[in-house]
Parts: sequence; C-alpha cells; structure tokens
Amino acid sequence: MSFHDRRKESRPTSGEAPFSLDEVFFSRTDDRGIIRAFNHVFQRVANFQPDEMLGKPHNIIRHPDMPRGVFQVFWDTLQAGEFMGAYVKNKASDGLHYWVYAVIVPCEDGYLSARIKPSSPLFSTIITEYETLLAAEKNDALSPEASAKLLLEQLKALGFDDYHSFAAHALTEELIARDVGLKRIEDPKIKDFRFMLQNSENLTQETEALVHEFEAMRTIPHNLRVIASRIEPAGGPVTVLSQNYGTMSRAMSDWFATHVLGEESNFASIKSAVNNSMFIECMARILDECDAQLKAEEHSVDGIVLDQERKILAKLVAEQRDRTRAGLANVNFEADRILNACKVMHRHFLGLSSTRVLCKIESARLPTEGEALTAIIDQLGVFQGRISAQLDRIVTLSTEIQAAEF
Repeated sequence: MSFHDRRKESRPTSGEAPFSLDEVFFSRTDDRGIIRAFNHVFQRVANFQPDEMLGKPHNIIRHPDMPRGVFQVFWDTLQAGEFMGAYVKNKASDGLHYWVYAVIVPCEDGYLSARIKPSSPLFSTIITEYETLLAAEKNDALSPEASAKLLLEQLKALGFDDYHSFAAHALTEELIARDVGLKRIEDPKIKDFRFMLQNSENLTQETEALVHEFEAMRTIPHNLRVIASRIEPAGGPVTVLSQNYGTMSRAMSDWFATHVLGEESNFASIKSAVNNSMFIECMARILDECDAQLKAEEHSVDGIVLDQERKILAKLVAEQRDRTRAGLANVNFEADRILNACKVMHRHFLGLSSTRVLCKIESARLPTEGEALTAIIDQLGVFQGRISAQLDRIVTLSTEIQAAEF
C-alpha cells in the first residue's frame, strides 16, 4: 500500500490507529516541547490537521495509560543533554491509540524524535511493567520522581544495570524484530555490537571472579609469615622471603583496588561505552530511515518544509555517526588499558612466583614443620594459577572487543 493509499484508508472506531511496521514518523519540538515540524505519517496516525499540531505542546498526544515516571526519566535524560529511547503509548485525536518505540535526540534549539512500531517480545513485557507502574502511581499517589525510581527498580529486576542499558537493548530488539517482520537481512552492525556487549558482560563476570580469587588469597601471606617465625630465628631466610611476599602482595592489592575495583576503572567503564555506541548507531539507522520516509512523501505538510527537515536529519545522522566512531575509539582505548593492566598483573605474579619458589626451597631445608609451610606455599601456587588463567581469559575478551569491525 502506498503512502497516499494509507492516507485514504478507513480508521477503526476503537483500538489501535493504523501504523505499519515499515513506517517511520518524526516530530521536532523546541526546548519546551512545542511542535515545530512533523511528517505526514505522524499527522495521519495521530489524526490531526496540520494547524492542530503546529505550535502545540507535544503532550496533546499523551495517553492517560502512560506512567508519569517514564516521562520523568525522559526529561531528566534529555535536559542532561543525552539521547533517549522509550516505549510510548500515544493517543490520536479520535481516541484511538498507537504504541511506538521512540528515539529522541537534542537538536537545534530543542529535540527531534523518530518513532517506529514496536513488535519484539520485549514489548509485551514492558506493557505489563507499565501497567504495574501506573497502578502504583494511582494506588500509592506516587510523585513522578518516586515513579521514576520505581521504574528503574523494575528494570533492574529484569536484569538491566540502568535505564540506558535497557534503552539500548530495547532498541536493538525492536530493529531485529522489524527486520524479521519486513523480511530484511540481519543488520550486521547490530550483530557485531551485541557480540561486543556479550564480551563486555563476560569481562565483568571474569573481573568479579578475579576479585573473589584475589580476596581469598589475601590472608595466606600472613599465615606464611606466622609459620616462618615459629620454625626459624628472626631474620631467617624463610621469614625474609615471606615478608617480601607480603610486601609485593600488598603493592599488588593497592594496584588492584585502584585499577580494577574502582567505579571509574577501565573494567567498569567498557560495558557502558559499548552500550552507548550501540544505541547511537541504531539511533542513526532510524534517523536514516526517517529521512527515507520524508523523501518518499515527496511534498511538504502545510507550514513545514520537509526538505529543510531532511537537512536537519542529515546533519543529525552525521553527528551520530561521529559519536559512534568516538564511542568505539573509547571502547578500544579502554580495552587497551585492560590489556596493559593484565600485563602489569602478570609481572606482579612473576615476582610473587619467584619468591614463592625460593621460599619453598628454603622450607625443604628445615627439620621441623617444613611440610606445613610447604602446604601453604602450594596453596599460594594454586591461587596464582587460577588468577593467571582468569587474566588470560580477560586478555582474550579484551582482544576480541578490540578486533570487532564496523
């Protein structure tokens, strides 16, 4: 069905407004949310005349089924100068409704929003979550801020670290479902980004396991020194070696706390960088499709020059592609930092291993309690072996993240 045929199609008297999977519509507002531009698809689906939309607040299409907490997150994010993605239920002028997945990006002196029809399995899950959130707003008289907090708790229960990670996942889910529904080939960029994201999640898990092993190893140097002090005079070779081991272990612990456990560490930041780049790349794709939609419509809406809107879109797409490249450069930078960090860890372990071997040689010369000392030294060797193996896995994941092609 052509665009002009769709304009003439009959609308149902209740339920959903006609909105096809292959359509994209957009609107542009000023920083107060006043509508400055839109395309024919938006006008048709919302069932307004141009003069009923131009200069009007964008919330004329707000549906009462939408939780206020969603819009609180919306505006908090946009006013911070960030992009946004969300499932939104809108209301047409004749009472029909339509769901969209909207991406919103700061633009000119306001914001531009492009929307597609949601069709993924995640969509039905979010409808249920919105219903729960709306009921909580009504039953508990939640403020928008309290509702937004509850929304973030709901998303964490679904397995998302924060709203941005949810929005990025949802956007890829919708684009994948859209391609399947329209019988298009799989988007290779989404596949590559998801591979990177899975590696970054695995990287987080390996880091957590590394922390666990390192914490378990912390008490052993102390036990080593205690036994050494009992089986030889003060200042003996085993005592000195065990003290050296403890000193190196503490230095390694301090380094570990700074470079691995800190919130701003390279290990902590890489997953966020991948998520942001993935969202931006997918947002650029939707903006591209929006531009194609404007081109297909061929003529202007009364009061709106669509060619001018296409220029704005083209500028936005170029900016978003630049942001994607910058984001990927940051991902590679963080991955490189991780690789360098692993090299430092391995050098620390080389020193610890050398000291452990010397300590074991000295313990073999002791007439009593040498076996107990040897057992502790062997236990240290087991821990070091496991940590070294995890470092090797982290190196492999970081290398694969760097090797992703776009």
